[in-house]
Amino acid sequence: MKRYHCAVELAVDLIGGKWKPVILAHLKEGAHRYGELRRRMPGVSEKMLTQQLRELAADGIVRRLERDGRVPHVEYHLTEVGEELRPALTALYEWGERRAAAAGISFGPAPEAQT
Repeated sequence: MKRYHCAVELAVDLIGGKWKPVILAHLKEGAHRYGELRRRMPGVSEKMLTQQLRELAADGIVRRLERDGRVPHVEYHLTEVGEELRPALTALYEWGERRAAAAGISFGPAPEAQT
């Protein structure tokens, strides 16, 4: 078992990196299908998104739910453990908004998928 010297070290190990916090921020808004996450995160490769979702699921932070229906699909949700991150994700989002405003950075919508 890996040894940690600080609780933040453990947290960063579980949810750190470039994409995991972004995935969690989107899932904080509610369930998303894989394709929805992909469109909201145009800078991430399919391989990386899949890998990050699998790691988050393996760590019990995200749940992958297969839905049957006319068109079967997979949805991703925050688990109860993932929901515990909601205040931290909100604080991180708000901090990012303040930093963007101070630096004059604006956020645009994700590009539309080309058909």
